[in-house]
Amino acid sequence: MNSRRETVGSIALAICVLLVSSGCQKLKARDELNKGVTAYRQVKYKEAVEHFKMATEMDPTLVNARLYLATAYANQYVPGSQAEENLQVGEQAVAEFEKVLEMDPGNLGSISGIASMYFQMKRMDEAKEFYKKQIGLDPNNPEPYYSVGVIDWTLTYQPRMLLKTRLNLKPEDPIRDAKERQALAERNLPLVEEGMEMLNKGMQLRQDYDDAMAYLNLLYREKADLVETPAERGELLAAADSWMDKSMNIKKAKAAAAATSSAGG
Repeated sequence: MNSRRETVGSIALAICVLLVSSGCQKLKARDELNKGVTAYRQVKYKEAVEHFKMATEMDPTLVNARLYLATAYANQYVPGSQAEENLQVGEQAVAEFEKVLEMDPGNLGSISGIASMYFQMKRMDEAKEFYKKQIGLDPNNPEPYYSVGVIDWTLTYQPRMLLKTRLNLKPEDPIRDAKERQALAERNLPLVEEGMEMLNKGMQLRQDYDDAMAYLNLLYREKADLVETPAERGELLAAADSWMDKSMNIKKAKAAAAATSSAGG
């Protein structure tokens, strides 16, 4: 009987030790998280990364530490640089954001973080996929709509310019070769229409969204190169000019308001 009691007591003691140890690890993890946040706010991203890594090792369930770790990596990424170390930092950021999604599939910070990273890495199709996920979870945010519109313009502009270069055309010249124009329209028109729809939704949510207006202008110009008649082309270019004017007027009004506010302050 005593032997049984001793065994039960030993097990209970072991459990207590484990619970205390686990609690201590969680406290240490939170301390590392706090140190990481301090370094992060001081723009010491490499130092912050080390603290966040320690926090995630001590407490793998600490979602905020993992999200901060991913964001600290993302802030070190330099768009356009093909340096191996830079590319690795980008991949590390995406990997950490994905780990957050494994724990919290609806985490908006990670979804928008992955979208932004893929966009900066020029992985446009993957970026668009995640921006659309962001829209699904946060439909009243105008920015992911805008981002999809920008991506659609990017995906249409490049092949159009390559075609015009091949045909020895200037950027502003119409594509008179019907076969070439039709082939380009089959590829580009669905993207142009999607981009226009997304930018219009973004502007419905933000009335003075001048950047969205500027890209809508660009998509109208893309569409102008896909239509058959000069009259259609002229109408689309006029619409493009109108959106460009609206964008510029809003930018000027914002700049004047900012100048007035600054002078008054």
